[in-house]
Amino acid sequence: MIIIHATFHVNPAKEETFLNEMKSLVAGSQAEEGNIVYDLHKAVGQDNVYTMVEVWRDQEATAVHNKTEHFTKFVASASEYLTAPLEVKAFTGEELTLS
Repeated sequence: MIIIHATFHVNPAKEETFLNEMKSLVAGSQAEEGNIVYDLHKAVGQDNVYTMVEVWRDQEATAVHNKTEHFTKFVASASEYLTAPLEVKAFTGEELTLS
């Protein structure tokens, strides 16, 4: 399982446009076969900071995702909305059974 956290520092003047663009990215990504989770979260206590939490079946699923039209389109325009470089952290993980 691949887990990705992508943090966006969004220009307040472009926040509405950013959120509208994210709708198609999220919908397209959630529909991908190898996707388990693809959700955008707003940071509590930090204005205009969002984190995309992604969980993918495996590395192959992330590679397929990175080539999709909805992803490449967003990446090409992301700098228009951001006030800082995109922060991306990727992890490998396995599902735990909690008792």
